[in-house]
Amino acid sequence: MTASHLLVPVPIPDRIAALIGSCTPAHVLQAEFEADCAAREVRRFRGPRLGIEDQADREQALSELAWANKVLSAHHPHLAVRRDGAW
Repeated sequence: MTASHLLVPVPIPDRIAALIGSCTPAHVLQAEFEADCAAREVRRFRGPRLGIEDQADREQALSELAWANKVLSAHHPHLAVRRDGAW
């Protein structure tokens, strides 16, 4: 039995990643990319005092993250991206 905290992440070669990507529908790959970008944007707008424009940008990024996660979760429930970066 292995403990998850003892597992070491291993990089995936580009050819293997391309093979995995070719088996995934294009709209799911696009949603994964957009979810990752939106999660980064949400993390960028942290802080107790955000201006009105920053709040609007954060809400837009949250909306894009929710849309992309809806597509990802429809394909597989464990693909959803969280705004804190956890999978």
